[in-house]
Amino acid sequence: MQFQELTDKQRDAIKPHIPKPAGTGRPHSNDRMILDGIICVLASGYGWSEMPKTCGDGSTANPRLRRWQEFGTWKKILGRAIKSAHKSGRIDLQKTSIDSSSVPSKKGAIL
Repeated sequence: MQFQELTDKQRDAIKPHIPKPAGTGRPHSNDRMILDGIICVLASGYGWSEMPKTCGDGSTANPRLRRWQEFGTWKKILGRAIKSAHKSGRIDLQKTSIDSSSVPSKKGAIL
């Protein structure tokens, strides 16, 4: 899958779900850039160290991905996307399913 940056409209929809920085410690890296980096790595299969410099640093993006996972950020974003697509008629939830058996696991994965 080829990486494509989010549009301003997509970022605006996601922004309310991104946790606010603590306000203490080191300056917070740009969420917009880090979000693009996370999507780039997940969509392209790059390693964190191979992440394009225009998307920030992998040593920042990887912990941010994990922290947002712990906060439930990704579930909130997915829920918002599904609700928006359903509301606009782009998906019919009566005809939607997810089949994880079609997703291959990585070599050495624990099943």
